[in-house]
Amino acid sequence: MKLLITRPLPDDVTEAARARFEVTQRESTRPLTGDEMRASLRAFDLILPTLGDRYQADVFADVPEPRARMLANFGVGYNHIDVAAARAAGLVVSNTPGAVTDATADIALTLMLMTARRAGEGERMVRAGRWEGWHPTQMLGMHVSGKRIGIIGMGRIGKAIARRAQAGFGMEVVFFNRSTVAEVGVPARQVSLSEAMAADVVVLAVPGGKDTHHLINADTLTHMQPHAILVNISRGDVVDETALAAALVGGRLAGAGLDVYEFEPQINPALMALENVTLLPHLGTAALEVRESMGMMAVNNLIAFAEGRPLPNPV
Repeated sequence: MKLLITRPLPDDVTEAARARFEVTQRESTRPLTGDEMRASLRAFDLILPTLGDRYQADVFADVPEPRARMLANFGVGYNHIDVAAARAAGLVVSNTPGAVTDATADIALTLMLMTARRAGEGERMVRAGRWEGWHPTQMLGMHVSGKRIGIIGMGRIGKAIARRAQAGFGMEVVFFNRSTVAEVGVPARQVSLSEAMAADVVVLAVPGGKDTHHLINADTLTHMQPHAILVNISRGDVVDETALAAALVGGRLAGAGLDVYEFEPQINPALMALENVTLLPHLGTAALEVRESMGMMAVNNLIAFAEGRPLPNPV
C-alpha cells in the first residue's frame, strides 16, 4: 500500500513505516497546499498528515472517488480534518492521544512560570545589555504557589496540568468542562466558565473545533482579574487574539503565555509588541521521544487498518 507522510518525521518512525508500506515522505516542513491534498487523495492509499494539513470538506468534494482510505493524523488534535467529510468520502481517521499528554502539560506549566515570573521579559533585558544589577523591586511578578488555577477543559491534558499544579505548587484547582468530570485525580471543583476564568492563572486545554472557536473572547475575558495570566496550549483559534490583545493593553489581565496562535504561524502584531506576553513556537510536544511515540502510534493505526483490524485510536 502506498503511504504519503506529509512532513519529515523522526528517523525511527519513517523506518517503521517503510518496513510495512511503500512510503513517500515530503521534505517540506510546510503544510500541504490544497492542490497537494487533492493529489494525495488520488495517488495514495494511506496518508499520514499533521497540523495545518487542512483536509476540509471542499478538498473531499473535489475528489469524489478518492484512492485514499485512511488519514492517520500525527497529533491528538484533528480539527484541521473534517472527519464527517472524510467518512463520507470513504476514509477512516485516527489520531495519537496519550503520547502527547505529559509533554503538553509540561509546556503549560512552563508558560505559567515564564509569564508569572516575567522570565521572557527578563531574558530580553539581559541579552539587550539593559540589566543594571539586582535590586529589591526589580521585575516583580506573581508567586504562583498557593494560588488558584482555573483549567478550561478537563481531559487527559487538563488532568495532567491539575496534578502538576497541585503537587508542585499547592495550587487550588477549579475547572470548567462541558460534561461532568467525576474524577480529576487531585482535589478540584468543577465550576462555571466565568468562575474558572476568575482564577489567578487560567489555562486553556480544550480541543479545537467549531464548538470551541473563540471560546475566549471579549466577554469571557471580562471575568479575568487584573493580576491574572492566561495560558493557551490547546488550539490557537480557541482565543480571539484581537480581544486578548485589547484586554492586555487595557490592563484587564496581567499577562499571557501562548504556545499556539489563531492564524499560526502568523502572530498578532499587537501580541508581539507586548512585554507581558510569552510566545513559544508550538513546543507542546517538541521532545524527541514524544514525537517518536506519536509517530509510532500513527504507524500502528496504519498497520491495523492494512491488516483489517480495529484501529487503536479511531476518531
